[in-house]
Amino acid sequence: MAFESLSDKLQKVFKTLRGKGRLSEADVKAALKDVKLALLEADVNFKVVKQFINSVSERAVGVDVMEGLNPAQMIIKIVNEELTSLMGSEVTEVTFRPGKELTVFMMCGLQGAGKTTATAKLANAFKLKSKKTLLVACDVYRPAAIEQLKINGEKVGCEVFSMGTDVKPSEIARNAVEYAKKNNFNVVILDTAGRLHIDEDMMDELVEIKNTVDVHETILVVDAMTGQDAVNVANEFNDKISIAGVIISKMDGDTRGGAALSVKAVTGKPILYVSNGEKLDTLDTFYPDRMANRILGMGDVLSLIEKAEKLNADRDEEKDKEMAKRLKKGKFDFNDYLESMLQMRKMGGLGSLLSMMPGMGLKTGDIDAEAGEKQLKRTEAIVLSMTPEERANPKLMNPKRKFRIAKGAGVDIAEVNRFIKQFEQMQKMMKQLPGMMGKRGKRMGGFGGGFPF
Repeated sequence: MAFESLSDKLQKVFKTLRGKGRLSEADVKAALKDVKLALLEADVNFKVVKQFINSVSERAVGVDVMEGLNPAQMIIKIVNEELTSLMGSEVTEVTFRPGKELTVFMMCGLQGAGKTTATAKLANAFKLKSKKTLLVACDVYRPAAIEQLKINGEKVGCEVFSMGTDVKPSEIARNAVEYAKKNNFNVVILDTAGRLHIDEDMMDELVEIKNTVDVHETILVVDAMTGQDAVNVANEFNDKISIAGVIISKMDGDTRGGAALSVKAVTGKPILYVSNGEKLDTLDTFYPDRMANRILGMGDVLSLIEKAEKLNADRDEEKDKEMAKRLKKGKFDFNDYLESMLQMRKMGGLGSLLSMMPGMGLKTGDIDAEAGEKQLKRTEAIVLSMTPEERANPKLMNPKRKFRIAKGAGVDIAEVNRFIKQFEQMQKMMKQLPGMMGKRGKRMGGFGGGFPF
């Protein structure tokens, strides 16, 4: 997870400060030195780090902070505010042309940055805003990119316009725009070709497309795993073709996060979205304040609530009502357990949920999220090794059945016994907590009747 190492280091710095009570100027300078090193190790641009530390230092080394009742908390507040400012302060979203006028977006980026996937993710996000979107395959150098766009377009329910590999990209763009106007599309997204590095041919091609069709906004996709190089790429694209904003891809990978902390400060252009994973619904609006909170271990409750609300909106209401009736009667079987696991996965899994909890941060301290995910998969294997009758009626469990289930799941019998005991405790809890039921029979929070752990 991006920022995990940085988050861990910063939280250790602030833990030390909290333990001191009153702070001297030397304490603050020592802490800021550690913050500086943490940012540099996270591959944040060194000029950005220098400016950031100077800004924090000017505010932190003052009478109001040093003489305050809780100076450590004041410094954390200052760092939080400066981190938010560094990443853009306010949320920036893409804009559309007024009324029914066609809006054309051009996607650009280096090869391998995840541009074609990000294009489909953006189309999916626009679909949720009731925009009829046409995807356009302008990468004439890689037939695989055209095929990938067609596959992803089908997955998100968006039409893909293609003229093969023997037509100039600018001509494809012109024909696509004419087609979109005739067929009442609201949005056109041009998926252009990337290169292994920035060159004049690529830039000339992008300029030609912009001269041929009226591009409303140009969006750059950069790979978070390239660190500071992503910022250099953003700077060059912005200088040559003027971008409206950036999508940072692969934020779920083992990245140091420097790109997200440096892009706005270096280019002046905002981060519009962050992309997590290959699934086409994993494009999130970038909130600078929420990201700063998560980096400093303050959680991101608003994003957690939004995920739960979206999950509830997508749920089958009749199925929910039936589940509500069952839970009110104290019925909770292994099928319900599997359902709760499915709901948690839709919200990003255990690691994602923990990272949004206040006090957990991006690195969950004593709670090993990765180990937790593995354990959940093992318990899922145990449940899936049961017969349909056993899943529906937990009372059928006996030693013979448990041995068969353990063998089927590839685990020790002791693990099966332990899981079933925990499940029985969960059953008792469900009977004792009718307050978990929301209005009109819906379960609260969209977690499928409780966390499966």
